[in-house]
Amino acid sequence: MDRLLQATARAERDHFWFKGFRRFVTPLLAEAVRNHPAAAILDCGCGTGYNLAMLRDYGHATGIDLTWTGLAYAHGRGERAIAQATVTHLPFPDASFDVVTSFDVIYALADDAEAAALGEMFRVMRPGGYLVLNVAAMDLLKGNHSVLANEVRRYSRATLTERLTRAGFSVRRISYTNATILPLVAGVRLLQRVSGHEESQDEISIPPAPVNAILTAALTVEAALLRVVNMPFGSSLMALAQRP
Repeated sequence: MDRLLQATARAERDHFWFKGFRRFVTPLLAEAVRNHPAAAILDCGCGTGYNLAMLRDYGHATGIDLTWTGLAYAHGRGERAIAQATVTHLPFPDASFDVVTSFDVIYALADDAEAAALGEMFRVMRPGGYLVLNVAAMDLLKGNHSVLANEVRRYSRATLTERLTRAGFSVRRISYTNATILPLVAGVRLLQRVSGHEESQDEISIPPAPVNAILTAALTVEAALLRVVNMPFGSSLMALAQRP
């Protein structure tokens, strides 16, 4: 996990995937805080803390992470509303937050821990509050990055909807993302399966500038489409769910 965080810290400002992710998630965040102009936001698994700056555009953001490495990066960026904690036992009272976010965390948890984490997110959320969640999608896309990220599972729309509903949430929006680059991702992952999975930071390294620019443009177009239509496939799933 430390190696993943180190690679993420180097890439998340400029890498096409992270740029696309931020464009995908901002409409969901805007919807989540529509009735809460000064929303209290908790980011579960804040990693290096880079997304906390984005979340502060929508309210007062607090982050927790299990790793000292991630928190050290966040602290170095000037973040102070951070704490070391596990998402399966959040150190906050019931109904403390208007919005809870968790980006690429629960796919690395065993089934019982995943259920506990979603239960904790539900518990600390105020009635009517929102969860904004991002996870890895489509089992056929397992590859070297799955080893680096300690993936336990990749989700389908149906499985993620079922897990959220079981935890008590009402799913308001769920869509695959990264559909425009799926052929590229699928091709790379197929080659990795043929050669044998191994831990690698290659996919999280910033590609040459022209390639990075082309892929960023593709995801920018997709983000515009996502404002009006859900994607039927993609390498990630993004959901907006509400506590009734």
